[in-house]
Amino acid sequence: MGKALVAFFSATGVTADLAARLAREIGGDLFEITPADPYTDADLDWNDQDSRSSVEMRDRSSRPPVVGRVADMESYDLVFVGFPIWWYREPSIIDTFVGKTVVPFATSGGSGMGDSGRNIQELAPGAKVQEGKRFPAGADGAELASWAGRWLGNCGK
Repeated sequence: MGKALVAFFSATGVTADLAARLAREIGGDLFEITPADPYTDADLDWNDQDSRSSVEMRDRSSRPPVVGRVADMESYDLVFVGFPIWWYREPSIIDTFVGKTVVPFATSGGSGMGDSGRNIQELAPGAKVQEGKRFPAGADGAELASWAGRWLGNCGK
């Protein structure tokens, strides 16, 4: 089995918890995609059309800057990318993150993955973007490991 990375963006901590469980279950490395300008509660108010997140999501070319980068990204054969669903897709900050094989996973109170996989593929044409999955906040480690196992067996092949 090759080396796996679990990268994630989490605005409220829900996706961070899920990502940590996934990394622990599969023995992968964990990397937080951190915005250079952290989101405040007001920034995340999806009911406010002028909130930062609303403005970013309306502008498909928005690429919020991030702090840090994955050390030795080339060493990973498989990259799981986690995020909350915003406006039926991945948050704009994810659109700057690329990998070799990208497997999106998300948290949402009820929305599905929407166009996230297709959007990520368009932004990372050299990556192999797999079908992702939305999980509830309380998904347990065994469920995450079972799901991730689909790709881990082919990692690096």
